[in-house]
Amino acid sequence: MEQNSIFTIRNREDFLAHALRIFSFQYHNNVIYRSFCNHLGVDTGTVTKLEQIPFLPIEFFKSKKVVSSTGHEEIIFTSSGTTGSQTSKHFVTDLQVYEHSYLKAFTHFYGAIEDYCVLALLPSYLERTGSSLIYMVEDLITKSQHPKSGFFLNEYDRLHQLILELQRTNTKLLIIGVSFALLEFTEKYQLSLQNTIIMETGGMKGRRKELVRQELHHLLKGGFGVSEIHSEYGMTELLSQAYSKGEGIFHCPPWMQVLIRDTEDPLSYQKIGKNGGINIIDLANINSCSFIATQDLGKVNNDGSFEVIGRFDNSDIRGCNLMVL
Repeated sequence: MEQNSIFTIRNREDFLAHALRIFSFQYHNNVIYRSFCNHLGVDTGTVTKLEQIPFLPIEFFKSKKVVSSTGHEEIIFTSSGTTGSQTSKHFVTDLQVYEHSYLKAFTHFYGAIEDYCVLALLPSYLERTGSSLIYMVEDLITKSQHPKSGFFLNEYDRLHQLILELQRTNTKLLIIGVSFALLEFTEKYQLSLQNTIIMETGGMKGRRKELVRQELHHLLKGGFGVSEIHSEYGMTELLSQAYSKGEGIFHCPPWMQVLIRDTEDPLSYQKIGKNGGINIIDLANINSCSFIATQDLGKVNNDGSFEVIGRFDNSDIRGCNLMVL
């Protein structure tokens, strides 16, 4: 299939046409996905709507090699996990697609990366291998071409001094970090930043007590002295990201879309504004699976934006017993 054509999508009709072609392609070329569809008794010839496409439970990435390509993997992205827990593996056979996806999405929402100095506070990700987030941010740091762009492990003092230096020159800043590290930084320093985007990537990673988004963002806004906290929504199993510019309201790039499934019936969908399980269509994930049922809970708004309100625990997951292949 022509992979780059997905990045030219402009409207719903175009998205649907691409999604149906990719569904057919993945059904015929992805052994795991085809078995899953067959298990559900899906007649691929009758699928004409997004809601009729089966969404593969994200748990499959923990035990199966989910690929739609015969090419050899160029990299294997892995999820973080607690000690002894099984992690997801995403076998990526074409890194160019991933690079094109995250760069085009960032540009779509924020403009040229060359306009920013990128400061990354991602200790939990730097301390392990296989992070797709680290791969993306490292490339954005390089593409920013700013001499001060870089990663900071636990070097809060050095980061603080650099931020003050860059503020004096009115440099446009993107500070991207995991929640617990951003909180720790603001507990040590109080700032009032201008021309700066603070972007959290979520999660306390077991380092601190989890906070609801409103409380987390309230603390971060106060600590950095900014009016809004931005967020990035992505995961190991995807090749695209959604972004929020405030209030936890996420927008997808044109080649990504969210549907909300009924928590009691994973093959049915909720109405606009009603909570349920988040299903993601990521057309950039063409060489793996573009239709994934996540373990996140959320809702979709009238304009197509979505909100994340929590996660399933294992007892909440319905219908997965018929998904074991």
